[in-house]
Amino acid sequence: MKTVNDFNFKGLKAIIRVDFNVPLNENFEITSTNRIDAAVPTIKKILDDGGAVILMSHLGRPKSGPEDKFSLRHLVNYVKQVLGATVYFADDCMGENAAKMSAALKPGEVLILENLRFYKEETAGDEAFSKKLASYADFYVNDAFGTAHRAHASTTIIANYFDKEHKAFGLLMAKEVNAMEQVLTNSKHPFTAILGGAKVSDKIQLISNLINKADNIVIGGGMMFTFVKAANGKIGKSLVEDDFIGNIADILNKAKEKGVKIYIPSDVVAADAFANDANTKIMNAGEIEDGWMGLDIGPVSRKEIADIVLKSKTILWNGPMGVFEMEAFTEGTKYVAEAIAEATAKGAYSLIGGGDSVSAIKKYKLGDKVSYVSTGGGAMLEYVEGKTLPGVHALL
Repeated sequence: MKTVNDFNFKGLKAIIRVDFNVPLNENFEITSTNRIDAAVPTIKKILDDGGAVILMSHLGRPKSGPEDKFSLRHLVNYVKQVLGATVYFADDCMGENAAKMSAALKPGEVLILENLRFYKEETAGDEAFSKKLASYADFYVNDAFGTAHRAHASTTIIANYFDKEHKAFGLLMAKEVNAMEQVLTNSKHPFTAILGGAKVSDKIQLISNLINKADNIVIGGGMMFTFVKAANGKIGKSLVEDDFIGNIADILNKAKEKGVKIYIPSDVVAADAFANDANTKIMNAGEIEDGWMGLDIGPVSRKEIADIVLKSKTILWNGPMGVFEMEAFTEGTKYVAEAIAEATAKGAYSLIGGGDSVSAIKKYKLGDKVSYVSTGGGAMLEYVEGKTLPGVHALL
């Protein structure tokens, strides 16, 4: 795997696929700069070498053509500030203007192209669109792991127009892939995967692949109740996917064959309504009363999961243990997050991924207490499921 650190960019123009899909408020001000900040080391490496940089990204989900609220022009001032470089903006990613501005770019300068997704050709992986983007530069870099699971023009097809000596992983992209490999290929044991979230249907493939890798798989969140019901437990009006109860037996049998321990929480914080001010009480996970629902793991389960985590050498966390957005049901997720941080301090390798898990780790201010926090929700999920990511494969 070659990264930008393996090349000298003096006199070269590099076109970089970045993930600048940042949140904006009603005044088009950036409310979280994390994604831009994460790309800075790659951009600066090329500029410091004496190269020029063309940045391309999507922003939001424009439905049909240009919309000002999704324009990358809103990001230009911050990019200038964080890079300390001359930054130009092309009001289109196609057409004569983009080509002229790219051609005129001098070493040390940066050009930001307008939102790629103003063109349907981007998500369609159109060849002509990809070839046009490629024509702007001498070198292609992908630093957008969050979109690496999509075979879009800018993430995958464009790479076909550059040979192996003129394309590379950005530093963020390389970090992401290395973090996944650390967990999936080079893991130290015991390896514990903690999986939460609402739906078991979203995690079936993930669980199946992890049974071949992990020693322990902890199931939490709403998805645990499909497991509980499959074991003939009473779950009240907790979330359940009846259509997937049959899959649970297959998972448990496969885990047993492989000697993998699947842990289902034994108690829950139950509520009589899906609300922060609902009445709550602790119940056994398989004995939830009619009219009540489990919205967090209980105190016994928290300690049992923490005990598993603290004995682990590798930890993967994807999905919260309960409805952590509501303060009444945040304790289980917080407890597990703190256990992961403690295990990391004792030498375990911990990878956090998936939107809600990342939000949780930030909410509890533990981002710097774990080994790696992935920037790619869907991409990370597919990687851990064992799928080949088109954006990664295109650079190999």
